[in-house]
Amino acid sequence: MNRNWLKNYPMGVPSEIDPGQYDSLVQLLEEAFARFRDRPAYIGFGKPMSYGELDDRSRELGAFLQAQGVETGDRVAIMMPNVLQFPVVLAAILRIGAVVVNVNPLYTARELEHQLKDSGARAIVILENFAVTLQQVIARTDIKQVILASMGDLLGFKGTIVNFVVRRIKKLVPDFSLPGAHRFNDALNQGSSLSFTSPALHHADVAFLQYTGGTTGLSKGATLTHRNVLSNVLQSEAWMQPALHKAGKPSLDNEQLTTVCALPLYHIFALTVCALLGMRVGALNILIPNPRDLDALVKELKPHRFHMFPAVNTLYNALAAHEGFKQLDFSSLRVSNGGGMAVQRATAERWLELTGCPICEGYGLSETSPSATCNPTDTDAYSGTIGMPLPSTEVVILDDDGRKLGVGERGEIAIRGPQVMVGYWNKPHETAKVMTPDGFFKSGDIGIMDERGYFTIVDRKKDMILVSGFNVYPNEVESVVSMHPSVLECAAIGVPDGAAGEAVKLFVVKRDEALTEVALREFCAENLTGYKKPKFIEFRSELPKTNVGKILRRALRDTGKAA
Repeated sequence: MNRNWLKNYPMGVPSEIDPGQYDSLVQLLEEAFARFRDRPAYIGFGKPMSYGELDDRSRELGAFLQAQGVETGDRVAIMMPNVLQFPVVLAAILRIGAVVVNVNPLYTARELEHQLKDSGARAIVILENFAVTLQQVIARTDIKQVILASMGDLLGFKGTIVNFVVRRIKKLVPDFSLPGAHRFNDALNQGSSLSFTSPALHHADVAFLQYTGGTTGLSKGATLTHRNVLSNVLQSEAWMQPALHKAGKPSLDNEQLTTVCALPLYHIFALTVCALLGMRVGALNILIPNPRDLDALVKELKPHRFHMFPAVNTLYNALAAHEGFKQLDFSSLRVSNGGGMAVQRATAERWLELTGCPICEGYGLSETSPSATCNPTDTDAYSGTIGMPLPSTEVVILDDDGRKLGVGERGEIAIRGPQVMVGYWNKPHETAKVMTPDGFFKSGDIGIMDERGYFTIVDRKKDMILVSGFNVYPNEVESVVSMHPSVLECAAIGVPDGAAGEAVKLFVVKRDEALTEVALREFCAENLTGYKKPKFIEFRSELPKTNVGKILRRALRDTGKAA
């Protein structure tokens, strides 16, 4: 196919990457442990953990899991926020050849039960704060081994204080009963005296079951192999190089990169661009357990000069308005990766003005490990697009019959590359629905490609609003409304309408309490054609979001049908 985007690639970015330089993700990890042994790899609650310590702790936990009967290919779940235990558990599972099943720690019992049963997980490492949820469902799952972590694990004496505060003062650990469960630190202690076996792993071996968000239906496990995720790590590394060597900026060749890890590591975006890419380049990851606590986030970042800050639009927007964040040192910030949802122009402009670093918007899904496209990292311009395909990646626009469309034609975005999943776990029929015979993954997103090879998201198919036969795309409405200086956040959905079939309903969180519905309607009339203007406007104090910060239009639809 004609990959016309290649002629617009930034200087120094290759058209192809070679995942064959590693046999598996484990080889990448163990290379990092050896090369960067004395460097800090992660810091959580002010406590650093070196690459050498991560090597030792993950080997100990791996030996313990093996002694408990966990074998190569078994699924092991991780259910915890961004704490130091997470990278230890992640590395341990991969090193014994098991499959990582990342679980949102805020899942309800119903959601957790579905994921554990669907994956067939036989072991789980879980933060005790969420153990009561596991207690409710464990009898109906295949879980045989439970390892309980606490917030204070790996923090030394400070951990005793942290655990006391979490358990007794803040009362964040509900009473639970999980007979036979092992404590995390006890597992490490036992593992230190056990033998560890390192199995031979290959590209085709499964590394992760990464469950889709479930916002469009029952959550499915995207089956990601070692090759899939290795490829995306290398693709992401190649793509960020222009920003790290940007003209007029000091060289970073002799400086350890520091990444702000505010996105949850159980999410594929942070898993790849923070945890695994970070270890590939020997970076320090600053772990933020709760990014919604902006004051705590700012306090954690204050001692550091950070270079990379992946986030979603809502977090960038909130931080750009936070007085404490404005006082931080942004002189070293080179890469702000925007993903998970559309980056709005107003947010991008505020962030660039504050930090001097542009938000580089990209696009991907759990099914693509995740990154498929990205804007160049060597420009400050806001494009309003999701950029170009990454190295070794092909993207096409398909019509409803699967035919490839040309420049400027609107259709479904489809992706082919080494980062594309092998399928949905144990769901061949679901896999067949999204994979074309020639290996393209159909994303379910509507988009267009311009003559430069840049792609623009129009919207999710099912989020489209049909007003009197005209298509209205929520992203467009939201992007316009967010430009109003008194709007903090907004979301648009379709609601039933007797006259037009559907009408646009807008939900708004105010930046300025003086904002009125009349003023907002006037603004919409100035910027949106008639059928795109919201018929209904509802002001709210907050909008429902996933734990990654993505606005849940589905939840709004469920409550917003009665206008």
